[in-house]
Amino acid sequence: MVHHMQDNTIMAVVLPHGALFRGGAELHIRRYLIENKNYLDAVIGLPANIFYGTSIPTCILVFKQCKEHPDDVLFIDASRDFEKVKTQNYLRDEDVDKIIDTYRNRKQIEKYSYRASLKEIADNDYNLNIPRYVDTFEEQEDIDIKAVMGEIKQLEAKRAELDKEIDVFFKELGLVF
Repeated sequence: MVHHMQDNTIMAVVLPHGALFRGGAELHIRRYLIENKNYLDAVIGLPANIFYGTSIPTCILVFKQCKEHPDDVLFIDASRDFEKVKTQNYLRDEDVDKIIDTYRNRKQIEKYSYRASLKEIADNDYNLNIPRYVDTFEEQEDIDIKAVMGEIKQLEAKRAELDKEIDVFFKELGLVF
């Protein structure tokens, strides 16, 4: 497909996520397209289960022969923006608009998009796995173990009281076990 690109064209390809990080021939292809040709313009991660017939997460690789920003590649993690309808995930209009706006304006948005320099990509051995570039880590609230244990003890005490009440009802009904 790259061979058939004409001057000043844009090509977008949908691939499974594995194409972003697998070694072997795929690594050589990524390296060639980035280091030798500098055609890769953007990597867009899509939600899993977005295409019929497959539930695997996919991505879009955008290639340009004449990049306006030749020193970086835009990474967009759109994998969490979707609507689930029964067993299928769908990109809503606002999800698509956000992807397009981020791409067109090459925005860096915390936990959503990042512009990685070609050196940074080379330093990562041409691994394009999106979490290497877009940090989506969410801090979790600390758990107060003593408070949780206290709550469990209270619930166990309440359950014991309810068991006693139920035993009284069983006795009244003549259902003693």
